[in-house]
Amino acid sequence: MVAPAPRPPAGRYGPEPTDGTRRLQRLALAAAVVVAMVLLAWIGTGVMRDPVIWQDVGYRVDGPTSTEVTFDVTTPPGGAATCRVQALSASYAQVGVLDVPVPPAGTRTRRVTVTVPTVELAVTGVVQGCEPVD
Repeated sequence: MVAPAPRPPAGRYGPEPTDGTRRLQRLALAAAVVVAMVLLAWIGTGVMRDPVIWQDVGYRVDGPTSTEVTFDVTTPPGGAATCRVQALSASYAQVGVLDVPVPPAGTRTRRVTVTVPTVELAVTGVVQGCEPVD
């Protein structure tokens, strides 16, 4: 015969939970799981809504009047996009900006190189963002 496990003295670790307390704890845990699942679904649909992905590849400062920027754009097959490319000065001021149409292509990812006109010497060129074209 197996002896039951000894119980700690009453009140040593707080009051003994009642059936109502246990039920409330289970309900709170279930609610937390549901909230977490809804949050993950919301984040997942947010990622799926933005099908255009871009990545800076490089830049070349041609002088005080222009900067060449190269970047990759990934869209759904047959998708088009518009990307805003900017040239920045040493103080991070925008010294040139250009909206670049990226037409549909046979591949999802394509490399684009553009020349951004600038009003003063830039030290870098980057993509500020891309939006899908409906």
